[in-house]
Amino acid sequence: MIISNITHGLGNQMFQYAAGRAISVARATSLRLDISAFQSCRFHQGYELTRIFNCASEIASKTDIRGILGWQYPLRIRRFLSKRKMAPLRCKGLVVEPHYHYWPEINHAPLDCYLVGYWQSEKYFQAHASVIRADFTFQPPLMNRNAGLAEQISKVNAVSLHVRRGDYASNPKTLLKHGLSPLSYYKAAINYIARYVEAPHYFVFSDDIDWVQTNLSIKHPCSYVVNNRGSESYNDMRLISLCRHHIIANSSFSWWGAWLNPSRKKIVVAPKQWFNDYPVDISDLFTESWITL
Repeated sequence: MIISNITHGLGNQMFQYAAGRAISVARATSLRLDISAFQSCRFHQGYELTRIFNCASEIASKTDIRGILGWQYPLRIRRFLSKRKMAPLRCKGLVVEPHYHYWPEINHAPLDCYLVGYWQSEKYFQAHASVIRADFTFQPPLMNRNAGLAEQISKVNAVSLHVRRGDYASNPKTLLKHGLSPLSYYKAAINYIARYVEAPHYFVFSDDIDWVQTNLSIKHPCSYVVNNRGSESYNDMRLISLCRHHIIANSSFSWWGAWLNPSRKKIVVAPKQWFNDYPVDISDLFTESWITL
């Protein structure tokens, strides 16, 4: 059995699921999800995968997790052992992501293992991308305003543009780590799209649309998507995926929106600086065809 620890927002949940799912497919074994982190902490909209997508993995029980981890089952012990210097003390079944970029040793994890990490690289699931795409098909039907936007998107040369602010802007600790993609990035990305996309029509997604309208001038047809909030926020990702091309933020949310677009002709522009004051190797974060500015 593969158990994947699921935590944080929707984009992170998707990476964690995809890494575990790919291993389970390769080994023809079951995947279960540990969602216990959401019992003590509120991350954005909480656990969302099985509410939104057609992924039907079972939820891991305490018995499942304890069966793999033994005495290392208690959360406080797992957190302690997740520190890099504690690696020699971990049981074989506790598999912790050692760094941000792709770690090929995950493919040699024990048959029964518990995965802890973010696993933010397509390389973890690229060999089983078709399975991941099938699992990440949206389950609820498009309704009302979103159905109208989807139809509009289908009729133009749609380019999604995502501006992530929210906790990135309001939480000093989060801002220090992640930073905000500057206006200069978006202006450069819009200019890049203009060179290669005829008659682009921008669909702008943000958790702070007022700020975007005040600060970012777009000299092309533009639609601001303002109707998806709270438990409906995932529909922004769905609409992003329907666009032909993408300008993403330093956010796993719009990363997945762009990735879920299956077109091989899509242009995806991503910010070269993904983090602010957090020195990590992001070389495996983007696919080879994506443009970084």
